[in-house]
Amino acid sequence: MTHLADNGVDIFDRQEIGTHAEAGLWGSIRHHGLMGNTVIVSDDAGQFRVGNHALCWVHAERLLQKLMPATAKEERSIVLIRDLVWRFYKALKAYKQNPSPRAAPAFRRRFDRIFSLRTGYGALDKLLERLHRRKNELLKVLEHPDIPLHTNASENDLRSFVTKRKISGGTMSRDGRVARDIMLGLMKTCQKLGLSFYHYLGDRLGIGNVDQPVPPLSAIILARA
Repeated sequence: MTHLADNGVDIFDRQEIGTHAEAGLWGSIRHHGLMGNTVIVSDDAGQFRVGNHALCWVHAERLLQKLMPATAKEERSIVLIRDLVWRFYKALKAYKQNPSPRAAPAFRRRFDRIFSLRTGYGALDKLLERLHRRKNELLKVLEHPDIPLHTNASENDLRSFVTKRKISGGTMSRDGRVARDIMLGLMKTCQKLGLSFYHYLGDRLGIGNVDQPVPPLSAIILARA
């Protein structure tokens, strides 16, 4: 995970600093009293398990897909559980549209019924038990209906970075890596704010129409928040 400030100064490169960078970054944010109500939704990678943490349902369900049934009965058990999970997931999506605290207990009971099932397929039963232990993180949306149920959006943000890395084969120096991360981060931020990236660069470099300056991206984000 890389954090990019508007001026390109605050760079945290996980490959260089290590997997503790995210925890350090989050600790610094909280130390300054920022983002106190933020929920971190992740695919359960250890470095992102910080703060008020929620699990991605898509990644959780993907664990069911990875099971290797040896018999027709085991395969039917997986199909049954996956169907129950996706039905529950759809119910959570509906809850997000019209959240009601009174409905939360019913969701928790339904979760318990699904993930307490025992099918006789050892690997599946162990996985259900494992996911049941993460109940609070998987049901964080009941307390915070504004959070996503999955990490697809953040993974899409990284897609251009991964594509660039595959095409170019990486960078030759730390400065090149920093420059790449800054430009991709700024481009994605401009896209999300509906700004022209070329207009933004032209403003910062003093090229083009200086009569319409682009304010700092951080100011635009705060204003829209």
